Amino acid sequence: MDLREKKTKRNIRNAFIELRAHKPLERISVKELAELAEISKATFYLHYKDIYDLSDQLQKEVITDVLTSLEHPDLFLTDTPAFTSALFYAFYAQHSLIEILFSDSQSSVLPLSIEKELKDYIFQRIPSARDNARFNILLTYQILGGFHVYMQYRKNYSIDYMMEVLTDITSVPYPSLE
Repeated sequence: MDLREKKTKRNIRNAFIELRAHKPLERISVKELAELAEISKATFYLHYKDIYDLSDQLQKEVITDVLTSLEHPDLFLTDTPAFTSALFYAFYAQHSLIEILFSDSQSSVLPLSIEKELKDYIFQRIPSARDNARFNILLTYQILGGFHVYMQYRKNYSIDYMMEVLTDITSVPYPSLE
């Protein structure tokens, strides 16, 4: 990708984030985004199919960043509280973009995508986990619960306090997958 294309994509991304911070995804038009990014609508369509494609690509970047920040994703099997903590802090590290890109109608996209990716990772390494109902329920609870705690209480309580409570909750060990 040449420098001009990188600059154009960065302008589109920045304009989208600025608009998305104040509007639901469904109310953003390509016309207003193109004006704010100082590009033509045709230039926008060279890079993205529509506003939803752009949003989806930005969301995937955040999801990838959250997952790659988990240095030891296998902790979910050996140290549930440590895994919950790492996941919680991964959400926190991306909080600005998460609040913008995953708000309104997009609020369930992030935790469900994280859950799917982590389960895929686990099932590749431990195929028997796929059929272990207790394991799947606990992992779903841990991911979705941790995310919703973060979103619900991030403005009212310190991260350390929320982690203390989540650590207490997630101290239940996962079932054996042998």
